Amino acid sequence: MPWYELTSADDPKLDELAAKYHLHPLHIEDARSKDERIKVDQTPNYTFAVLKPIRPAEKGSGETVAFSTLDIFAGRHEGESFFITIAEPTCAATDQALERARRDGEDDKPARLLYLILDTIVDLYFPAIDAMDDEIDRLEDNVIAEPVPGTLQRVFEMKSQLVDLRRVLVGTRDATLHLQRDPESIIDAEHQPFVRDIYDHVVRLLDSVETQRDLVNNSLDIYLSSVANRTNEVMKVLTVLGTMVLPAIAISGIYGMNLKGLPFENSPHGALYVALMTVFFTLLLLWWLKRRGWS
Repeated sequence: MPWYELTSADDPKLDELAAKYHLHPLHIEDARSKDERIKVDQTPNYTFAVLKPIRPAEKGSGETVAFSTLDIFAGRHEGESFFITIAEPTCAATDQALERARRDGEDDKPARLLYLILDTIVDLYFPAIDAMDDEIDRLEDNVIAEPVPGTLQRVFEMKSQLVDLRRVLVGTRDATLHLQRDPESIIDAEHQPFVRDIYDHVVRLLDSVETQRDLVNNSLDIYLSSVANRTNEVMKVLTVLGTMVLPAIAISGIYGMNLKGLPFENSPHGALYVALMTVFFTLLLLWWLKRRGWS
């Protein structure tokens, strides 16, 4: 069985293969699209699949996961099986999936090659989920210890990445379900149990992502509560400080009005007496606040 491995959908070889195996023009267009969603389409002669292998995010990007694209045409033409892959050459997950297919696949069974590639891609989602768990644990610690704007930004980045990851997993789940249920699918009865096993793995991954989304939302709530508590503490301190100076403001305001007959007005030690009186009333106010539990 010929296996054609292309590294770009713009390769003229793809047009030759499309003419040879009667590949649908819309599938060729999908293969050349940069943002095509995960899908599985079936024709009488072949199965077309768009998969999203996971790859490490670039350093400094602030992301935990990123995705590549792998397009597959698998079928039979005039009694001959064929297998076409279009993969980005810089994705380690794609390389690992293709290497496993070469090693464990069979030359005359495109269904097995497709299963091995899909199974490897799904298995490589698990380490990414574990990495997200560790990142969320650190995030939960930071929202309590350091509720700063940078932490809030990281919370929203995690929410966005989980949305992307969930979208990819939902597409993979639907594609796997399609391979199981379509009677014309390239997946034969021998490989149906293996594809069902992949489906179970994807469902488990989706459950983990939903749990992580809840944890991130809880982290956001904790952050907002921490910020509100810090704001309340600041306002409490400012309120107490403002209350402490009320006696001084009131007494200085009265003596600054140039009224006649004020206490200690003609005393040579009047300023000292007024200062002591201010201190006395300030301490009295502090004692009263302390007794009320407000300070």
